[in-house]
Amino acid sequence: MIGNCFGALNCCGGKNDPADQSNQQEIATKTFSYNSLRSATRDFHPSSKIGGGGYGVVHKGVLRDGTQVAIKSLSVESKQGTKEFMTEIDIISNIQHPNLVQLIGCCVEGNYRILVYEFLENNSVASSLLGFKSKRVALDWPKRAAICRGTASGLAFLHEEAQPNIVHRDIKASNVLLDKNFDPKIGDFGLAKLFPDNATHISTRVAGTMGYLAPEYALLGQLTRKADVYSFGVLMLEIISGKSSSKAAFGENLLVLVEWTWKLKEENRLLDIVDPELTEYDETEVLRFIKIALFCTQATAHHRPSMKQVIKMLSKEVHLNEKALTKPGVFRRKTSRNLDNSLDETSSSQANKFPSFENPNVTSSHFSGSEYETMMLPR
Repeated sequence: MIGNCFGALNCCGGKNDPADQSNQQEIATKTFSYNSLRSATRDFHPSSKIGGGGYGVVHKGVLRDGTQVAIKSLSVESKQGTKEFMTEIDIISNIQHPNLVQLIGCCVEGNYRILVYEFLENNSVASSLLGFKSKRVALDWPKRAAICRGTASGLAFLHEEAQPNIVHRDIKASNVLLDKNFDPKIGDFGLAKLFPDNATHISTRVAGTMGYLAPEYALLGQLTRKADVYSFGVLMLEIISGKSSSKAAFGENLLVLVEWTWKLKEENRLLDIVDPELTEYDETEVLRFIKIALFCTQATAHHRPSMKQVIKMLSKEVHLNEKALTKPGVFRRKTSRNLDNSLDETSSSQANKFPSFENPNVTSSHFSGSEYETMMLPR
């Protein structure tokens, strides 16, 4: 029975098994001088810039021993003192998983707050798959499926095994980096704790990155792991379609990616969303991934699976019960202005699409075994 197999997989469960932490060793965070990092980046030369966002600008650097690194200069000054800041950095450094970007060290000098990460050769999903055509990489379906699975694994680790548990708050294509083999690694996890909640120009605040925000988080500020699950579902659709949720619009009504996918489902033509660049793929598996993405983006937060449950769903161990699938939630701007990713209140008609808003406590509900049974059926 599926209940016997998955009944214990609650999304907001209690204490972790100490055995899960056995592979986490205490790591002393390496400190770098500002001058050494300035030298590594040729004085932070514009040509070495490889990314940027709400938290800061990233430059590629080469350390004196020849190691290539990604150097992130944080753009917002933390209100924490040096000791408190280093405590948080030590915690992040000790969180290790094959699908998480490794923090190597940091620089804390004067007003400078700089983080040094491992360098990943193929940049991000946003750059390799969704960016300018001249920079895109031809990713076949097996690679895209592996990126989905690996990202799910890293996010499940953050939610349920890392100590302390972490809600990422900004899962998106630019925060999923790719190594030389195109294996995914989640970046920027844990950074939200380094900054005050009123740091208004950080893109991970409630008024955050358009196209990825769970509606209950955008409207009510209810931040749970299920907000990350929603963002992951959007990311899956981007990987499958090759389209950016925050930049592309579909159909005469300019629907966002999640809305468009649901419309195609209702019209029984889900495969229309698949990236035209994908000429060969397993239709059954692709359809499964699209439906899993829709399960992740349901309007009611407690209807969404946990990330551990998503991993099971991706593994083909169970059949999906499509009758349990409900309409996705979408948060919109009132206007097309404020292109800095800030958000406005949704219209009342749009808010009516979100039944979870009737009870603010619903987003923190545990995912019971019986609810999980409705989502999946045994083979």
